[in-house]
Formats: sequence, structure tokens, C-alpha cells
Amino acid sequence: MFQISTIKKTIVHIRTWTKFTILIILATFLMIGAISYIYKPIYRVSLNGEWIGYSENKSKLQQRINEYIEKGNGENIAFVEINSLPEYQLCFLKKDVPTNDEEIFNKIVQQGQTYYNYYAICIGQEEKAYVSNFEQAEEVVNELKAKDSNNKDQLSVVEKYETELKDFATVEKCVADLYEKKVVVQKSYTIAATGVNTSTKKIPLGISLIRPVSGTVTSRFGARWGRSHKGLDIGAPKGTPIKAAAAGTVTLAQYGYGGGYGNHVIISHGNGIQTLYGHCTSLNVKVGQQVAQGQVIATVGNTGDSTGNHLHLEIRINGVAQNPQNYLY
Repeated sequence: MFQISTIKKTIVHIRTWTKFTILIILATFLMIGAISYIYKPIYRVSLNGEWIGYSENKSKLQQRINEYIEKGNGENIAFVEINSLPEYQLCFLKKDVPTNDEEIFNKIVQQGQTYYNYYAICIGQEEKAYVSNFEQAEEVVNELKAKDSNNKDQLSVVEKYETELKDFATVEKCVADLYEKKVVVQKSYTIAATGVNTSTKKIPLGISLIRPVSGTVTSRFGARWGRSHKGLDIGAPKGTPIKAAAAGTVTLAQYGYGGGYGNHVIISHGNGIQTLYGHCTSLNVKVGQQVAQGQVIATVGNTGDSTGNHLHLEIRINGVAQNPQNYLY
């Protein structure tokens, strides 16, 4: 009898708790239904700790912001840098509370910094014109080379990433503005068999030169020790920086004996004009490199056929050595 009574009590308790649990579940569903009828899940959006609005779709809003960072809104935009991104907090608000995704988006992107991508066409180190894409830049350079422009060896293209967009020129205008007609060098001078201009007449170069080093002239151009000295020797301490006399392209950068020049550099300045820098300790450039006027290309030394630290400087027109003192020192 005791066991039967205990079983009956247990069954009663189970039924009671079952009914209670069902009532709780029903109440919960009713409560959720009531809340859903009046309230909706929404994201509270903050920027730098300041509330800026509400959004129903966090993923869609953030995706739009990410796409703007990657592409911006306009032409030639590389990317947009935005330092502060929004923070989202899920909450429940009445259904009549308006969302403002567009306003939130505008507030976020307004703080961004836009970077533009375009191309500069340079002569030497100086930017001369700007175009929208690399294909246009390449077309300008190829046309100037086809026209045998005097500055064709100094042309280069530089990709730019800047916060300000330049005014772009058409390919035709770039070619017209950058084309330089070749200067014909009048050969009204005497050339010795050694390839040296023995005339005292100064031949126009069409470019301006600067002194590669400051120092004392230790040996001049012309006859020396029974043969022609094709350049000018300027004495200076070992390691003194040697600067390019003019902008141009490095056509030779040689270490070793170098035919008596030792370590030496030759730069082509276009129109058949070259400068040579001999007896260097070290070389700072390589063949094919574009250099600017005043750029350090080597250091003074005592290599090759040399009896002391100095720079041997030559100026050549179409392979003919000219007297550097007609132009420098």
C-alpha cells in the first residue's frame, strides 16, 4: 500500500510540473509575440563613441562602407582612408523608430581621405605632364621616341598615389608639349686624330652644366707628356661626392682598370653629349639609371692610371672630347 501511494503522489507531481511548464512556455511565447508586435531588433550605431543613428541591417551597411573604402566614388580613385569605423550594438526599439542608414553612411565617409591613382611623365627627375592611366603614358613615351625627340633618353613614367588629382592632358597635347627638336651641332672645329677638339672655339651644348666637385684644377685639357689629355683633373680628398653635371642616362658604370680611367661613369645627356667621371673610389649608379643634375653618382678616388686623388672629367660631343673649361671651372 505504501508503494502504491508513493507512485500516485509522484504521478500527481509530474502532472502538476508538466502543466506548470506548459504554462510558462505559453506565457513566454505570448510575451515574445507581444514584444515582436510592438518592438523590433535594431542596431544602435556609434562613431568615436557618439551615437549617430539606427540601422536594421548591420551587414548591408558595413558592406557598403567597405566597398566605398576600396573604390571610392569617382574616377582614378585608388582607395579611401577612413580612420574610424562605426560600432554596432543590438537592441530592441519600438517599430515606429525610424532608421537612417543613408545619414550614417554619409557621416562615416565624410571623414575619409581620398587617394588618387594616375601617372606622371617625367623628363629626368621633373614631372612634366599627367595622364589618367599607364597605357596613355606609354603611348606618349613611344610617340616621342618615334619622333626622335631630343629628350627621349630622359623620359620616364612614375605611378602616383596622391590626395589631390592633377589636371590630365591628352596624349596629343603631351606629345606636343614635351617634344624637343634636336639641336644640330655645327662641326666647324678641328678634330685631331685622337678624337679631341683642338680648336679653342666653344661648341654650344644646348644644356647647362654644374661643377661635379669643388677642388683645385691639377691638370688641364690638351697636350700633356707628349700626348692629348682629353679631360680636366680636379684634385679633391678621397671619398668626396661627385655630382652629375647634368641630368641624363647612365650608359657605363665600370669598376676596374677601365682603360686607364679606373672606376668610372659615363652619362648620356642626349644629342650626342656625354660626360665622363674617372678614377673614382666607388660608384653610386648603374647602367640604364636616370640621374638628375646634382645627384651623387660616385666618389673621388685614385684608381686606374692616377697619381693622386682627383676627378678626371671629360665632356664629349659625338665622341669628340671638348675642353671642359669652356663650360666649367
